[in-house]
Amino acid sequence: MTASLLKSKIHRARVTDRSLAYEGSMAIDLELMEMVGLMPHERILVGNMANGERFETYAIPGPRGSRAICLNGATARLGEPGDILTIMSFGHYTPEEAAGHKPRIITLGDGNQPLGPGA
Repeated sequence: MTASLLKSKIHRARVTDRSLAYEGSMAIDLELMEMVGLMPHERILVGNMANGERFETYAIPGPRGSRAICLNGATARLGEPGDILTIMSFGHYTPEEAAGHKPRIITLGDGNQPLGPGA
C-alpha cells in the first residue's frame, strides 16, 4: 500500500502570461521548479485563488530566472495575468517513506520572487 502525499508546492505564484494557441501545459521558471523538485512534464494540480478554478495539467520549464508562470492551451481560459495560483504535485509513498516525508514548498512574493527560509 502507498499513500499519495504532497511532494511539491509553489504557493502564491502570479500568472505572468497565457497562450491559448499553445498545445497545453503550464510553463514555470525552471529555477522555481528545481527549488521544489518539480520535474519537467510532471502532472500538477493548480488552484486559482482569483476565480476558484482547480485544474490538472503538466509542468514545462520556462526560462531560468524569468519568474514566468504561463498558462498554455486550454488552461489559458482558466486564469489571467495577475491571478494568484497554488501549484502542487503529489507522490506515492510507502508507510515507511511517508513517516519521514516533508514536502518541498516555496512561497512567492512580488515578481514571483521566493520568500523566506523555504526559498
